[in-house]
Amino acid sequence: MGQPSLMEANAFTEAPDGPSAAGSTANFPLPSARSALGGTPWLDRVPAATLDRLADLAVLHRVPSGSTLFEQAEIPSFAQLLVSGSVALLGVSGTAETLIELVRPIDLLLPAAVLNRQPFLARARVLEEAHLVLIQAEVFRDALATDHALCLAVLGCLATQFRRQIKLAKTLKLRSAEERVGCYLLGLVQEAAPGVPVRLPMEKRFIAWQLGMARETFSRVLTGMERYGLHISGDVVEVPDAPPLRARFRLDPQIDGPEPILPFSPRRY
Repeated sequence: MGQPSLMEANAFTEAPDGPSAAGSTANFPLPSARSALGGTPWLDRVPAATLDRLADLAVLHRVPSGSTLFEQAEIPSFAQLLVSGSVALLGVSGTAETLIELVRPIDLLLPAAVLNRQPFLARARVLEEAHLVLIQAEVFRDALATDHALCLAVLGCLATQFRRQIKLAKTLKLRSAEERVGCYLLGLVQEAAPGVPVRLPMEKRFIAWQLGMARETFSRVLTGMERYGLHISGDVVEVPDAPPLRARFRLDPQIDGPEPILPFSPRRY
């Protein structure tokens, strides 16, 4: 089954004119596909004429939590740019699912499938209400083939996605279950203000899948985190005593460091 046509895609809720509720990191107003493209930092070197061309045959949608954007094995009809909210990429086998990655803005959803006209290798489901720009796939490929700056920007996006998957593989292969959970929680704590409780960003089953373990194992390891100064109640994590946590778990920039999308710089002669 292929992805819906542009007309069918309009079954999603259109984003209203004017500022909208922002998602995880995209905090600019989203009145149109064009303004969303123009507000994407890693597209800032792309000529306005190219962004205009992409936006002419694109739509901006607000998609509610729980919606499926595409199914595994579908052939893409659109390039999808996530500009707010979050999307889970799920591997599927029969009725079983597992989390491949939680995608946060601003990022393209599985662009390799769009570029190669190949089936998606995962299902995409909205976790937090999302805004997405849907660009007709053929228009997207034509623009890449003819605009050097856009090509470099998308190459940078693909490079970042590849590096994220390498880091995830290192986490799974080089750390014990306790180390995976401890470093994951430490990363959340370090992003928050000191002393402020942290809310888990997604359901525990998704976190367990991302960390390569059963939910029961994840819950058991969570309970054991109290000896390192963590107090966990439901999906809220409090750290009344941080030094034991930092002493036991060490973040590695080659595994845990941020991976911003950076467009390749053009060659200078």
